[in-house]
Formats: sequence, structure tokens, C-alpha cells
Amino acid sequence: MGNSGLGQVSFSSLRFFSTTTTATLAADLISFCSEGLVKEAFEKLRFHIWADPSLFSHLIQSCISRNSLPLGRQLHSLIISSGCSSDKFICNHLMNMYSKFGQLQTAVSLYGVMPKKNFMSCNILINGYVRSGDLESAQKLFDETPERNVATWNAIVAGLMQFEYNEKGLSLFREMHELGFFPDEFTLGSVLRGCAGLRALHAGRQVHDYVIKCGFEFNMVVGSSLAHMYMKSGSLGDGEKVIQAMPFWNVVAWNTLIAGKTQHGYPEGALHHYSMMKMAGCRPDKITFVSVISSCSELATLGQGQQIHAEAIKAGANTVVAVISSLISMYSRCGCLKDSVKVFVEHEVGDLVLWSAMIAAYGFHGRGDEAIELFEDMEKSGFEANDVTFLSLLYACSHCGLKEKGLELFELMVKGYGVEPSLEHYTCIVDLLGRFGCLDEAEAMIRSMPVKPDAIIWKTLLSACKLHKNADMAKIVAEEVLRIDPRDSASYVLLSNTQASAKRWQEVSEVRKAMRDRNLKKEPGISWLEVKNQIHQFCMADKSHPDMEEIELYLKELTSEMKLRGYVPDTGSVLHDMDSEEKEYNLVHHSEKLAIAFGLMNIPAGLPIRVMKNLRVCGDCHVAIKIISKIRNREIIVRDASRFHHFKNGICSCGDYW
Repeated sequence: MGNSGLGQVSFSSLRFFSTTTTATLAADLISFCSEGLVKEAFEKLRFHIWADPSLFSHLIQSCISRNSLPLGRQLHSLIISSGCSSDKFICNHLMNMYSKFGQLQTAVSLYGVMPKKNFMSCNILINGYVRSGDLESAQKLFDETPERNVATWNAIVAGLMQFEYNEKGLSLFREMHELGFFPDEFTLGSVLRGCAGLRALHAGRQVHDYVIKCGFEFNMVVGSSLAHMYMKSGSLGDGEKVIQAMPFWNVVAWNTLIAGKTQHGYPEGALHHYSMMKMAGCRPDKITFVSVISSCSELATLGQGQQIHAEAIKAGANTVVAVISSLISMYSRCGCLKDSVKVFVEHEVGDLVLWSAMIAAYGFHGRGDEAIELFEDMEKSGFEANDVTFLSLLYACSHCGLKEKGLELFELMVKGYGVEPSLEHYTCIVDLLGRFGCLDEAEAMIRSMPVKPDAIIWKTLLSACKLHKNADMAKIVAEEVLRIDPRDSASYVLLSNTQASAKRWQEVSEVRKAMRDRNLKKEPGISWLEVKNQIHQFCMADKSHPDMEEIELYLKELTSEMKLRGYVPDTGSVLHDMDSEEKEYNLVHHSEKLAIAFGLMNIPAGLPIRVMKNLRVCGDCHVAIKIISKIRNREIIVRDASRFHHFKNGICSCGDYW
């Protein structure tokens, strides 16, 4: 063998010790191997290994730990030379090694020539097939295996759940139970993940009862999987109860709770539990950081997001693709597109997820040209776009009025990349056409597309009808929305506003009566901003903010100054049958104006004001904020329900196209 092989040893690194029993020999081997001295261990104990070949298993395991396939192959040659290649115990270890190194065909060949096989042989190969993504072969081997143990069932059930064959996995679990096999914590963990994937709350509750019967309710693996199942199935409260009942919380338990809060729209709760997790002395991992960074994105809490970014760097999690992607999104959604670009550029990781995240960030800020340019760079770098990439591109085009380019990209997606359009892709195209005023073309696409339309795509067209004041089409489209979702209050409001724009007050009255009869209310406009690491929230009818008197006084003075600069309140956008004075009062007290006034009062000059809103910015506020940005010489960044607006020197980045 060569100098790097097992036959060449640096004797200066050897230890001298007595070896009298198999247990002592094994301990000595483990000691050497734990320090990476595989070759030295073999040379020192080679005569003992020939006498007791089972000791080869420690050397094989050390090759796996060191991720050294060449050493593993040399060991395999020595095992053949020793005449131990037919030993099923050693063969199982070799199969496991080759399987983990991705050399599945070698493992299959070993399995084929083994004179005697046991449960472990089959289980290793099933796991190898699953690891390589060959579920069909895993299932075939499982079906052909006459004797199975719990680990055999675990391997195939876990594989099915991993590839989201959840119903089949649950069916096998029932069969396993009927045949008298007693499930362990790994079986139950896999089954609960299957229930979570199906959002099968009823089946999950049945498994929960079984967990209690088996005495696994306080097991960390099962408990965390159980809580995850409840949260994914829409029952956050039940998931929290499971976590609360656990005797102690490890990082998996904390992550389950934090992710549940994030996914159910409680970002404040997620960040609170993150703080509690650190206070409890539990170190966050990459999964924790993805959840809490996403919560900062939702709240647009830039200060806290920056702090968590620093903590991720300290923990070494900032090189993980999912964390980098979350950071790109977080900075983008906090209005800091330059920081998103910085994160993207600093982490030149060859991963499609990061390219797609950066394209989405450009699109969200209305930078359609940059999004397309980045896509072209991505193609030149050899990356192949997927459905998510194209969704971000189409979104960017729709918010920048790039109709022809958007349609061209849609065709490229279908014909060039062979990506089958989803309902979300069609919704982007309908939005693209609708914003551009091609309402008939957008409606024709909905009625002819191969997937069944949902309320969202019809509502997208309804919003375009409002934008272009097409009251007749709005009525037809609203009927389609309400047929699918009769309690969608936003559609009633859109229809009412469209009819009001056309001065059809009788029809407006009928729509509002229908809302009252169904006890539906318009979603209130809410705006918020972060000042000194504290979130301040504003709503038009809510006067609970402690500084509201000062805010109203400041806003009154600001409005007077705006009028001197040519601002005329667009009372026509207040679509209610009320007098002009009431309409103007409503306009002045829109939530984003209150938030901006508070920001001007409390954020030092020279710093941008970042305001987030749950609904779209109305036309009057858009005009007003442009004027405010000029007379106060401040950059004002507003994130509404669909995109970002960057106001500076009396101009908005959207070019008045939103």
C-alpha cells in the first residue's frame, strides 16, 4: 500500500498499552479512532484483529466519522484478505459505510453476495435506498423481506413520510400494529410527522391517545413530534400544551414552539419565546434562527433583526442557506434592500434558493429590471430556475408594469424550462394583465386555465376592476369570488368601492346591507413602525396611543403646510356618502399618516422613516407622502400589502404604478 494507506504507520504517535481482553482491545481501538489514528490503531493491534475480526467494526465506524472513503476501501481489502468477508456482522458494517458514503451500488452488491443475512442487513439497505431517494427499491426490498423487526418497519415508514407518502406511511403503521409489533419512539415520531403533513388532526389525536397508552408522552422525540403535528394541523393551543407538559425543554422543543408561533401569525410570541430560550441557557440552532428571522420580517423590526443576525454569526449559523435566505428576506421586508444585496453578495453559496430570494426581494421593492438582470446572471452561472424563481419574476413584472416581459417569462417557464404553471403563477399573470388594464384578457385567462380558480385569483381581477373603475365587470367578478367564499369581506369592500367610484349609491347600499346581514366588517387599516426598538401601532378610529393628542396637532399643522405646497385632499377616494369636512377628517387620520407624523416627531433627522401597513396605500395618502418627503426632506419607506414604496424628494419608487 502507499504512504497514505493502512500499512504505513508513523510510530512516533503510537501508544503502548496492555491488551488482554476483547473489551480492552475494543476500548483501545475506540481511543485511537476517536483521535483519528485509524492507521496507527490497525498497525498496533493488527495481530489481535486477525484473531478477533469483530474489532474491524471500530475501524469501519472511524472511517465513517472521518468521512474517508479511501481508508474504508483499504479496510475492505484487508477484511477480504483476512477471510472475514462472509461474516454478516462485518458485512453489515461495510454496507452501512458504503451506503453513508453514497456508494449504494457497492452496498447492494455486498448484500447480494452475503451467504447469511439478518434484520440489520435488510434495514441498512432500506435506509440506504431511502437516503439515495430510491423509495421504489426500498419498498420492494421491504415487501420481499420475510422477517422484519421494529427497525425494519421504522425504516420504510420514515422513508415514506420523508417523501410525503403520508397516507401510505400511516397505512403501514396500522398494519404494523395489527401484526403485533410494538412501536418505539422513532416509529411514533415518523407517524406524527405524517399526520402533520396531511394536517390530519383527527388521526393525530388518535396517535396521541396511543402515545399515552404506550407511556411515551414525556419522551422528547415523541413530545416534540406531537406538538409539531398539532401546530401544523392548525391547533396551536394543543401543541403548546404538549410542550408545556414536557419535563424539560431541549432545542427541538423550543424550536417547535417558536416555529409554531411564527407559522400561525404570532411573530411577537415567537420572539418572546426566543428570549426565554436564551434565558433558559439553551443555545439556538439554524432552525431557531430561520423562525425568529422570519418573525422579524413579519413585524419589520429592523433593530431586533440586526441583533439576531449578529447572534447567528456568533453561533456559526450564518453560512446555512436557509438562514442566509431568511436574512435576505428580512432585510428586504424591513425596507433595507441594500442590506439584502450585501448579504447575498457576501455569501457566494452556489444555491438556487439564494438567487430566488434575492430576485423576490428586488420584486417586492418594485425593482423589476434588477430582478430580471439577476435572473439572467443566474442563468449564466449555470443555475436552472424553478417554479419559485419564476413566481418571483412574474411578481416583479406585475408590480412594475412589465407586461410584455412578464408574458415572455411565463412562456419561457412553460416551454423553455418545462415548469407546469401553478395557480399562483396564473394569479401573477392575471395581476400583470389587470394592472395594465387588459381586464378582458385577464378574465379569459382565468376561465381557460387548466387549474380550478380560487377566490384569490378572482379577487386579484376584482382589484384591477376597482383600479380601472370598471363597475360592470366588478359585479360579475365579485359574484365569482363570493360563490367560492361567501364570507370574504374584502370582496364586498372592493365591489362597494368600485360602485361608489361610479356614483352608483343604490348598489353601494345593497352591498353594505349584504355585509350587515352576514355580520361582515371591513378589515381596519393598521400601520406600525419601530422607534427605539419599540413597535408603535396606529389605527384610524383608535385613539389609545399615549401621544395621540400631540400627533393630531402635529398632523394638523403638517396638513396646513402641505396645502400651501399644493396638496388638495382627494375626498373622492373616501367612498362614503358624507360631507366634505368628514371626508377630509377621515383622510387626514389614515393610519399611515398618523404613523409618519409620529416618526417625524421621534426619529432623528437624516434617518429614514419605515412604516408598515396591512392594506394597500390609498391614492390620497400616496400623494400626501410624496409631498411630506419633500417638505420635510426625509426618506419615507412604506410597506403595504403588496409592495414597498420609497418616497424621496417628492417622488415614489413605484412611479405611481401600484
